Amino acid sequence: MSDGDRTLGAREVPLGGVRGLTVHRTLPQRGMPTVGAWCFVDHFGPTDEPMTVLPHPHTGLQTVTWPLAGEIRHRDSLGSDVVLRPGELNLMTSGDGVSHSELSVGEVSGMHGLQLWVALPEGARAGEAAFQHLPDLPVATGPGWFATVLLGELAGAVSPAKTFTPIVGAEVRAEPGYARLPLREDFEHAILAIDGPVAMDGVDVAHRELRYLAPGRSEVGVHAAAGMTLLLIGGEPFDEELVMWWNFIGRSHEDIELAREDWQRAALRFGHVDGHGGAVIPAPPLPQTRLTPRRRTPA
Repeated sequence: MSDGDRTLGAREVPLGGVRGLTVHRTLPQRGMPTVGAWCFVDHFGPTDEPMTVLPHPHTGLQTVTWPLAGEIRHRDSLGSDVVLRPGELNLMTSGDGVSHSELSVGEVSGMHGLQLWVALPEGARAGEAAFQHLPDLPVATGPGWFATVLLGELAGAVSPAKTFTPIVGAEVRAEPGYARLPLREDFEHAILAIDGPVAMDGVDVAHRELRYLAPGRSEVGVHAAAGMTLLLIGGEPFDEELVMWWNFIGRSHEDIELAREDWQRAALRFGHVDGHGGAVIPAPPLPQTRLTPRRRTPA
């Protein structure tokens, strides 16, 4: 076990407003803004509450939506209109600006899933917006486990999702007993306990907690009393300082301030999402203090 390893607890956050679906957020946290380029991890459900997230903007990131149960209709300012089902991936790249909505469809009972962000590096964050709906993803296998590879590569299985930094993201199904998951030594990683508690190299990790693993490992041992679903994320440590506020990622207070102003005045950079009669989520007020980069602190 590395001296830099740590376990991160979840906090409850309403998605889409104070009456929105409650999610359990494990990233970012004070002292841990990123794992590789991953900068946001939300776990929602299982729940009978619907997802109702009206059009809202993004800059400087990719959104990764992975439902485990239930269906979500995604509409965006690029003209995409897709119903996302379990086993399928939505990946939206904001570039300099995009907007989208997400609403539950069909039978809501038992809705369950993950929503994540990936920070775009400097060379990509001012680029064009894009959207991928990926219904067929590769599967990696090993003794005692198999995984659907969402982003990057794991055990030779390579996702078709477009990425901008060395990265990995996978839903892992660990069989009852003990398994060893392969890791890249130059990556930092984190594993989310989706279904319930699990032990990782002898460390107990509670349901919904995120276990951070510092670079230098080639594998991690996982022990589950029952079959367990996990989320594995990782990548090369992201060395760019990020200013993150609301749905925006920039490099300075001014980046965020301009993005907020542009959203409030319906600037062309964010486009328009059809089907909502002009309804959007307004940006909250900026804090009274200047926004500064989130920085990592030692464990």
